[in-house]
Amino acid sequence: MIPVTSFAGKTVAVFGLGGSGLASCHALKAGGAEVVACDDSIDRMVEAAQANFITADLRTVSWANFAALILTPGVPLTHPAPHWTVLMAQAAGVEVIGDIELFCRERALHAPDAPFVAITGTNGKSTTTALVAHLMREAGFDTQMGGNIGTAILSLQPPAMDRVHVIELSSYQIDLTPSLNPSVGMLLNVTPDHIDRHGTLEHYAAVKDRLVAQVQAGGTALISVDDDWCRNAADRIEAAGKPVIRVSVQAPPADGIVVDHDTIYRIEGGERTAIADIAGIGSLRGVHNAQNAAFAAAAVRALGVGNDVLQKGLRSFPGLAHRMEQVGHLGATLFVNDSKGTNADATAKALASFNDIFWIAGGKPKEGGIASLAEFFPRIRKAYLIGEAAADFAATLEGKVLYEISATLDNAVPAAARDAEAAGLIDAVVLLSPACASFDQFRNFEIRGTRFRDLVLALDGMKPA
Repeated sequence: MIPVTSFAGKTVAVFGLGGSGLASCHALKAGGAEVVACDDSIDRMVEAAQANFITADLRTVSWANFAALILTPGVPLTHPAPHWTVLMAQAAGVEVIGDIELFCRERALHAPDAPFVAITGTNGKSTTTALVAHLMREAGFDTQMGGNIGTAILSLQPPAMDRVHVIELSSYQIDLTPSLNPSVGMLLNVTPDHIDRHGTLEHYAAVKDRLVAQVQAGGTALISVDDDWCRNAADRIEAAGKPVIRVSVQAPPADGIVVDHDTIYRIEGGERTAIADIAGIGSLRGVHNAQNAAFAAAAVRALGVGNDVLQKGLRSFPGLAHRMEQVGHLGATLFVNDSKGTNADATAKALASFNDIFWIAGGKPKEGGIASLAEFFPRIRKAYLIGEAAADFAATLEGKVLYEISATLDNAVPAAARDAEAAGLIDAVVLLSPACASFDQFRNFEIRGTRFRDLVLALDGMKPA
């Protein structure tokens, strides 16, 4: 745990008592603050009370003595409308921040130069975070990984000069972190997402930009130049006087990091120097993973990791659960769990990585559907459509891709396995990459991916990966 000493002797309101919210309560109390905890869920209020925290309906108490409101990232800060706690905090002149901000303040107080790697982007941030953490551990560093992936940040060990924090950040978390200043910051990509929570794509992109725009003095800002939003951010941040390293898997920048034919290069002064080779690494298959590997390689090199250790670490990376996770083989057919492909852009990366695909897709639909995936339709042998999106996806695929409406994963997996085997192909792939949220049939994408994995491993003759 990281005791939050910056609010010692003060009273702090915490709203949202899930994993990160309850961790914030414990960290604040350990640092000497008094916590008043609140949640819309009675069960979570009871859990907090059982942990000996003061609980109260924040609508009924005075805000005069609150030094801050710690808001869980899942609660709206600005759009579609500020949560009632935000409005009450604003009316009382109380700052609204999140748990990442508490971490940043503790780091500033106790170890301002401690290594802190922060990663954001619409897609790829979880894989990149896991890869950076893996590489740093392989290099022998005490590595703490968390944030939007895995462990709540305040449940990690405190910042220290001999300890690296590798933290994934969503736009929601960045929005609640005004003093975010990592030593290494990464902006992987920006595509339309979470517009309901940010109002416009421009606001969403501006929130993402802050992570790299505020990299501390002497730090490293890594920004993709493969989409217009990021390219413009790189130019704007550099024009403001901040050093920027551009990263590309499409066209070599004049200076920066590029991936060309599975080799990662550093370009300086027009000269290319090979950093690492990712050919044949199954966990880093596809152009999107080449980008993840390029960012990770640049980040760990900035932290002093040599190329030999980098190469060894890339080859030993097991991949991330639910993101292009190779589950097993049934004959010549590979089964891949990409449940984290929750929008069309993420699914595009998966579809681009294979041919002869038996595609399981659908769930709670995202805006735009799958029309943008038309260029990948020739790779799809057949689609198996599930969830609320099934009918709309069928309409998009009609006359272009053979499909059946399976309705559920339990129906889709054996049907896809049957058809892949009957096709007699040498490199068939049964791919779960839904291009949808999971919330119509599953509580989250992890549970959806776990169900897929269980169904696949239960098939007769399956050889686990």
